[in-house]
Amino acid sequence: MNLPGNDALSLILQRLRLKAEVYVHADFCGTWAVDTSGSRKVPFHLVERGKSWLHMPEEAPRLLTAGDLVIFPHDHAHQLCNQESLPAQVVYNQIPEPDPALPMTTLACGSFEFASQSLWPLLDSLPKVIVLDLTDTHRLGQTYSLMQLMISELQQGHAGSKAVVDQLSAALFVHVLRSQIEQGFAQGVLAALFDPQIGQALSLIHQQPAQDWSVERLAREIGMSRSVFSERFRDLAGKTPMRYLAEWRMREASDLLSSTDDSIAKIAEACGYSSEVAFRKAFRSVTGQTPGAVRKQNRL
Repeated sequence: MNLPGNDALSLILQRLRLKAEVYVHADFCGTWAVDTSGSRKVPFHLVERGKSWLHMPEEAPRLLTAGDLVIFPHDHAHQLCNQESLPAQVVYNQIPEPDPALPMTTLACGSFEFASQSLWPLLDSLPKVIVLDLTDTHRLGQTYSLMQLMISELQQGHAGSKAVVDQLSAALFVHVLRSQIEQGFAQGVLAALFDPQIGQALSLIHQQPAQDWSVERLAREIGMSRSVFSERFRDLAGKTPMRYLAEWRMREASDLLSSTDDSIAKIAEACGYSSEVAFRKAFRSVTGQTPGAVRKQNRL
C-alpha cells in the first residue's frame, strides 16, 4: 500500500534534496541586463513589477510582464534586460541607481539546486525554459503565494527561515511540475509519475528497490496485464520497467557511496543484489563507472 506522502514524485523529490536561493531582489531602471546562467543550478526569475525582455540563443526575444515566472531546468543560456535588443555586456548584473523618472522593473532572481542533478530523469523531462503567468490566479494563484512567501522569508531572515524556505521551495517546484502536466507539456518520467497506474509502479520501485521485481510482478501489483503495463510504461517513461529499475538502483547506490562509509557488499544488498560481483557489473553497465570511482570522486 502507498501511504500519503510516499508517492513516486515525493520520493524522488526527497532524493533530490531540493534547496532554493533568492540572491537578487531589486528594482531596475534605465539600461540594465541580468545573466545568471552557468551556475549548474536551475535559475529562475520573477518579474514582480514592470516588464523585461528574455533573450536566449537562437530564439526570438520574448516580452515578460509583471507576474511572469521564468525557470531554466537545464541552466540554459539566457539574459533578461530592459530592451528588445541586448545592451553592452558591461551593464550585466549591475543594479542601476534608482531614477523615479524612468520605468521601473522589480525582479526576484534565484535558483533551485539539487543533489546529483545530472542523474535525475525528472529534470530531463522538462523543457529548456518554462514561463508561468502567475497573474492567472485561477490556475496559479497558489504558486504566486508560495513565491511571495519564499521572498519574504529570505528578506526578513527570521529564526528558522532556511528550514521554511527549503519546504516552500519543494512545494514551489511541485507546482511548476504540475503546471507542465496540466498544460500537456510533460514528457518521459514526469508524465509517468503523474499517471495513476504507472505512477504506482514507480512508487513501488522507489520505496522497495531491493525487492525482486519483475515486469509480471509489478503489473500484478497495480492491477494491469503484463503486456499492457509494459507497453504503457515504455510509452510514458521512454524505457522498459526493468531498465528503469536498474537505473533507480544505481542512483540509490551512488547516493550511498557518496554519503556513507558502507561497504560495497552492504550497498549491493541494499540495492537488490545478492552478489557483489553482479552489483559491480550492473553498476558499471548503467553508470559507466566503478563503485570505487564514484565513491572517490565524491570524496574529493
